[in-house]
Amino acid sequence: VVTAIKECGATPVLLPQVECNDIAYQGKQVATECIDIPGHLTLAAANSLRESVANSNASDAVKAVDAVIFTGGEDVSPTLFANPQPWHGIEAERDYNATRDVNDYTLMDYCLKHDISLLGFCRGMQMLGIISGATVIQYIPTFFAQKCEPYDYIHRNEKDSPDTYRDYSPHNVTVVKGSILYDMAGEQLHNVPSWHHQSLLSVEGTPLMMSGYTEVNGMKMIEAIERKDKTLAIGLQFHPETAIVKHLTGAANKDSFMSMEEAKGLIVSFITRVKTRKTSSGQP
Repeated sequence: VVTAIKECGATPVLLPQVECNDIAYQGKQVATECIDIPGHLTLAAANSLRESVANSNASDAVKAVDAVIFTGGEDVSPTLFANPQPWHGIEAERDYNATRDVNDYTLMDYCLKHDISLLGFCRGMQMLGIISGATVIQYIPTFFAQKCEPYDYIHRNEKDSPDTYRDYSPHNVTVVKGSILYDMAGEQLHNVPSWHHQSLLSVEGTPLMMSGYTEVNGMKMIEAIERKDKTLAIGLQFHPETAIVKHLTGAANKDSFMSMEEAKGLIVSFITRVKTRKTSSGQP
């Protein structure tokens, strides 16, 4: 992400950790009493975070930046969902980071409440969806299996054997007219690098709109979202930053993914909008 942001003409700043003062810590990590057996936040800790999310150092963390980018990574604690759920139970996919959940949830809440420009990639989009009340598919293959429908792992390449390298999966994204993303990218994004086994199911009844989708078995699976009540709060389920780095490093499969022009143009367009906001507000 840092490499991509530099390549697109902005200056990346690594923020300090954001902590909620009403969550117990051991050093810089969330205390074990706040973490359930699968590794995610306990329901009690998640409820405490929701109730006291404003009691944090978030304002200090973002005071010198113009926008915040939330990167990909681990699954978000299912206890933070609008309707909390138990974890999906798939041992091979158990991947949680309770400390990061507190950081990202707290920081994103602050950004949204203060209308700070934000962009989320993959996990970052899912966090934007979760904090905004969207519903979540915790494991896409199981979701389609329960519907007795096939799934070809379009969102993440699976290993053919234990020795096979698993890389991003390319697929197209249809962009919804009338969205900010449509103004940024046009009607379609091509061969976006995708790596996720969870996704947002629905944004109905939330302040979000689906701004991009991929059709699977006749279902529009959400690939991009934006907050209709904020100036610039966008989530992308895919990784344009990965495409940029693949092209910069000359990766053997770089041409399997979105072009440098398309990937870079998407992030540059976001940066341009951030600059426009800053200029309009009279900031130096």
